Order: sequence, then structure tokens, then C-alpha cells
Amino acid sequence: MNTDKPVRYGFLLLPNYSMLAYSSAVEVLRMANRLRHETLYEWPSYTLDGQAVAASNGVTLLPDHAISEMQDLRVLFVCSGMRVMQQWQPAIKTHLVRAAKSKVILGGICTGTQVLATAGLLEGYRCTIHWENLASLRETSPNIIVSEELYELDRDRYTVSGGTAPLDMMYELVKREHGKELAVSISEQFMCDRMRGEYDRQRVPLKLLIGADQPKLIEAVELMESNLEELINLDDLSSLVGVSRRQLERLFRKYLGCVPSRYYLDLRLKKARQLLLQTSISISDVAIACGFVSASHFSKSYRDMFGRTPREERQQQRLQL
Repeated sequence: MNTDKPVRYGFLLLPNYSMLAYSSAVEVLRMANRLRHETLYEWPSYTLDGQAVAASNGVTLLPDHAISEMQDLRVLFVCSGMRVMQQWQPAIKTHLVRAAKSKVILGGICTGTQVLATAGLLEGYRCTIHWENLASLRETSPNIIVSEELYELDRDRYTVSGGTAPLDMMYELVKREHGKELAVSISEQFMCDRMRGEYDRQRVPLKLLIGADQPKLIEAVELMESNLEELINLDDLSSLVGVSRRQLERLFRKYLGCVPSRYYLDLRLKKARQLLLQTSISISDVAIACGFVSASHFSKSYRDMFGRTPREERQQQRLQL
């Protein structure tokens, strides 16, 4: 039996917090304890005044303590959800700053990232937030690096996008603290087909990124997405959506930050990674399914994007099983 003190992850619950995101994080800690038959983790919950708060689904949870009573935490996660700024109070900043001064790692789950940003505690950090809130966070916090990743672990700031993404973040934290084998065992208990990691991004709806007033661009991207094996050349794509090739290139550069060929290649490589990780299809067949006629071109393009070859990707996956 391990005689070390358990690691304590605290959760500050704000009204309308996401129950799914909160429970996804807590359940990983619970399962770690169960599988190791010892108390590796504790997960005290807090509210501002110690009184019960309702989650966005209406379920009311009685916390363990008021936030003023927090102690011996490694990480304090702020959990919130819809209408996050309606829950803002200056007292939140006071408690978060106190925790930061005590060397507690601060985290944001779902829109909890917005709370940390409003408190001025994410300046100069990389962070992420649920895709519905990406645009507003980038607009209101220009000094923060806001990514579309599922989660970001940047020094003493941990942020995660929401939904079931806290599962993946907590798998990673458990892996760092107690090894890969335990993290994989937890994932298997939850019947997750794989643990998503650093290269996995949120699925952000294209209309949210570029606006619904660009139907030609959206149509072009949808045609690309439905033709990843038999590729459409740019001239044919322009003709199908009814704009000139030059105009289509301008639209891609303006709203997606790259030329059409680059965007098309990224789509194909992302599909290739899904097939490599989620199926047993041979690497050569994955290349063909994603529109690559040359194995060497596929391997080089994949390495340029993901930092490892398709073969190395498969080998890395086997090590995690």
C-alpha cells in the first residue's frame, strides 16, 4: 500500500456548470483509485459559499466545502457552462489569485477557461475552450493564445474544451503521474476506443469559423470532404461551386488562412490518422483511401504534419495497448 498522501484535484462548481464535463474528469480519478486498490486521488468539490448549485441539466450537487476552505490542492479546476459571465463575481478572482500564489495549478473545464481569462490568469498561456466560445474568447482576450485542441497543459494552467474531453486530459495526467498502463486500463474500463491526445482537435463547425455568409466556400469544403479518395482538381472544384479559381483561392486565404491545396491535404491527412488509429487497414490502403498514389509522398506529408511517419504512428499506438 502506498503511504504517500493522495493527490488532490479540486473542482470549483459555478451555477449551470456542465455535469458531463465535470463527471468525466472526476470519474477518471475514481477509476484510478479502484484499479490500484489505494487512494491515489481525492477530488473535493467547492462552491463560492459552500451551498448547493445546480448544473446545466438541473441536477443539484452539494459541495464538500466553500472555496475559502480549500487546502492541499495540486490543481483547482473551475467548472462552468452556459451563460458563464452571468456567474462572474469579483470574489472568484480573489480566490483564484490566492490559489495561484499558493502554487496551485489552475484549470478551466468547458467555459471555466473564460473565468480564468476574466480573472487575468491566462495572459501569455496557451489555452482552449469549447468551440462555441472560441470566437468570443479570442475577441475579449487578445493576449491569450487560444487553440482548438481538446485540451492544453501549459505549465501551471490546464484547460479543456468540455464534453467528454476531460476524460482525455485526465488520462494524460494519470499517465504522467502513474504510468501509461494505468491510463490505458481506465480507458478500457470506460469502453473508450482510444485516448485522444495532443494532435486531436475539437470538431469546430465550419460555419462558425467563417460565417454562414460564405456559401461558396462552405460548398467547396464539403466537396473536398466527400472526395478524399478520388481528388477533385482546383479548376473542376471552382467550376462546381460557380466561382473562378482565383476567387476561390482568395476565399480560402481570407477565411481559412491557406490555399485550397493545403486545406485539401490537411483534410486527407486527418482522415488518414483516424484510419491508422481506429482501424487495422494496411498503411498502403490508408494511403489510397486518402488520395495518395505514392507511399513515399504519403509518409513524408504525414511526418511533416504529425511529426512521425504512418508506421511510427501505428507503432506508438501498439505501445499504448
